[in-house]
Amino acid sequence: MGEDVDTRKINHSFLRDHNYVTEGCLDIITTSNADIISTVEFNHTGELLATGDKGGRVVIFQREPECKNGPCSQGEYNVYSTFQSHEPEFDYLKSLEIEEKINKIKWLPQQNAAHSLLSTNDKTIKLWKISERDKRPEGYNLKDEEGKVKDLSTVTSLQVPVIKPMDLMVEVTPRRIFSNGHTYHVNSISVNSDCETYMSADDLRINLWHLAITDRSFNIVDIKPANMEDLTEVITAAEFHPYHCNLFVYSTSKGSLRLCDMRASALCDKHCKLYEEPEDPSNRSFFSEIISSVSDVKFSHSGRYMLTRDYLTVKVWDLNMETKPLETYQVHDYLRSKLCSLYENDCIFDKFECAWNGSDSVIMTGAYNNFFRMFDRNTKRDVTLEASRESSKPRAVLKPRRVCVGGKRRKDDISVDSLDFTKKILHTAWHPTENIIAIAATNNLYIFQDKVNSDMH
Repeated sequence: MGEDVDTRKINHSFLRDHNYVTEGCLDIITTSNADIISTVEFNHTGELLATGDKGGRVVIFQREPECKNGPCSQGEYNVYSTFQSHEPEFDYLKSLEIEEKINKIKWLPQQNAAHSLLSTNDKTIKLWKISERDKRPEGYNLKDEEGKVKDLSTVTSLQVPVIKPMDLMVEVTPRRIFSNGHTYHVNSISVNSDCETYMSADDLRINLWHLAITDRSFNIVDIKPANMEDLTEVITAAEFHPYHCNLFVYSTSKGSLRLCDMRASALCDKHCKLYEEPEDPSNRSFFSEIISSVSDVKFSHSGRYMLTRDYLTVKVWDLNMETKPLETYQVHDYLRSKLCSLYENDCIFDKFECAWNGSDSVIMTGAYNNFFRMFDRNTKRDVTLEASRESSKPRAVLKPRRVCVGGKRRKDDISVDSLDFTKKILHTAWHPTENIIAIAATNNLYIFQDKVNSDMH
């Protein structure tokens, strides 16, 4: 981690100066494939940041308290706890290996001193409790200092145990294990605003769970046809509305979004709204259906909009307008001419995530070559930044990057032919209230924050 760096509150000119500062690069792995980060998630206050990796491990980072001496500055994120969430399994009935890779992590709203999160691999969802212990009782009557039971004949007097301070210890304990709910691979989990239920989605079904009940779930969406040869699309992501506990949305591989209302019927096979953009026949190609598949969907914090990511674009949808997106932003349109080679190396099937900032005014998503993109919805300005060790020294201001397709190249431009497609930013997260972002680049976690300009004080 680097030195403390000031941040400013979210505002509507976030992209004005491109002042993005490296807070630090957290090296979470050595060299193994198991250590590649597969999900990143801030908790509701932004004080904790969790990452999951392909080896089934969850690492939680905590933001250090603000410095009390000198000017007010924000603390950095340091490792708070690490635990093994999932182990590799084998389904003997289907002769299938079940990977331990963490597909998603979702924090539950904090109810007491402890924190809780859900983590899932392809099949099993687990609820974890994260708590702190900094005191211990001493002076037991029936136990000695090592915890062994004393010989009762030696106990001749009674004493009152005393509480003494101890080194802080973070305890992570499994509270619930939700298994046997999915035939296909789980791609999404989302906690409901009622704080009592959550849903999990796989390719063909979405299940509703109660956080206190592990042995059964309620199937609320089932798109599996009677004959699998009739299957035309699969579910790619799903999320609950931030305020209305009866509403949720799911996206499909055909590029459509379906908003469902659980008050209408127990099985939400019939959506209440369908968001779909008609395809331009002149742009139709062999790759059209693949690149139109929605890889991620996120409600805005206000609950009014939805953000979706497909292979080449991010789109903002208004819940009240089903016919077309409110805004469309090109992430890497320069790849349109390279779809054939991207298909051959399977990159065309990469699933990029997207994120809102706290005020819903800026959106972020990843790209190749360790680039990530930001779009300001108010000014319509955008910027390409790079998450790499070379350009991310502590407190360094990130320089905007530019990809050129042909013709004249400026000094720092990168040719589209020299992009590294093995370096990709699939997973990103934005602090819920401040301009702090977390970027997962294969085995490294980068944390950037917006720099405070001296003229703003």
